[in-house]
Amino acid sequence: MQDSFNVVVIGAGPAGLAGAIAAREAGGEVLVIEREKRLGGILKQCIHDGFGLNRYGERLTGPEYAYRDIKKAEELGITFLTSAFVLDVKKHDGFSLAVSTREGIRKIRAKALILATGCRERTAKQIFIHGKRPSGIFTAGCAQYLVNIEGLLPGRRCVILGSGDIGLIMARRLTLEGCEVVGVYEAKKTPSGLKRNISQCLNDFHIPLHLKKTVTRVFGEDRLEGVEIASVDDDMNVIKGTEERVACDTLILSVGLIPENELAEKLGVEISPFTKGAVVDNNLETSVAGVFAAGNALSVNDLVDYVSENGFIAGKAAMDYIKGRKPRAFLAVERGAGIASVVPQRLDVNSDLSKVVFYIRSDGDHRERKLLLKKGEEILFQKGFKVMNQAESIRIKADLSGLDGDIRVEIA
Repeated sequence: MQDSFNVVVIGAGPAGLAGAIAAREAGGEVLVIEREKRLGGILKQCIHDGFGLNRYGERLTGPEYAYRDIKKAEELGITFLTSAFVLDVKKHDGFSLAVSTREGIRKIRAKALILATGCRERTAKQIFIHGKRPSGIFTAGCAQYLVNIEGLLPGRRCVILGSGDIGLIMARRLTLEGCEVVGVYEAKKTPSGLKRNISQCLNDFHIPLHLKKTVTRVFGEDRLEGVEIASVDDDMNVIKGTEERVACDTLILSVGLIPENELAEKLGVEISPFTKGAVVDNNLETSVAGVFAAGNALSVNDLVDYVSENGFIAGKAAMDYIKGRKPRAFLAVERGAGIASVVPQRLDVNSDLSKVVFYIRSDGDHRERKLLLKKGEEILFQKGFKVMNQAESIRIKADLSGLDGDIRVEIA
């Protein structure tokens, strides 16, 4: 295998695969580095359907969705390096990477990088659950891997903390496999997952959802024996006197995802305090020229279709960067009233602004609202929504050709 490429993509999940395909179709020599033995990322263990509705107009399982991009990448002759870890990356006349492989350490050169490293799950210690460390406590993704890939049942009586999508899906999956799911407990006053998953995974299987309640303590020495459940106020402070003990041998945590950005930070990429991912422009290029971010490493997405779209934008833009372009000149994208986060956070006025894609999250649930893009008091774009849910990202595409000033995104 050669040691120099136009574009190196780190991560072979849906964002990485899409980025590699787009870069290859634009004429680049592309290498994808993947730490696991098989391609596809988290999709390999997502055997439920519902993937690809926007992109393909079909209800695909995770493996089916991933297979289409894997097959396309192989047909294009993209090079893959699996069971490989990026140990170090530096920018110097392009980029140099030190990669650990089964054959030893390899030095690889690239003209551009796409970071598609995904995200990681929060653990029990990160949300300060008291108690010892008995077996039987799993993140939702880990439990999903055990059931769907290894064919192992984590336990017989389960409590799920957090109403994120993976937790909701695992409530249904564990029920189908014979586990008793006592309930799903959510500290917020509204669920965190998609409404379709609330309906299909909980309501259809009569699994109770308890809002404004959380796990404060675990009991057990070698194996989990139970958890302490308590009510919380609007500021998520535990209300004393509301504690109750629930017997269980398994606790599944679906308490949030954190973009994986160790390599981005090593390169000096600016990180957003709101998305926890890289700050990017409309081409998904980071603050470090030639470094692009896509997928859940950029911002945690609800739909894999958006993750793939990220990858296609980044892959094409990476090759545009390599082929030469005007120096970047930025305008800011500011968060206005009602907005929790927006991607991208800046716009390069020396690039094509005729089809800018924004991914936006509201700061709460709203009804009968308008989403506005404004320059000062001038409305550049508006779209009405009957319902806005904090748990579901909003995707819009706007023509901002000729833009000559900073813009603000707000809900009115």
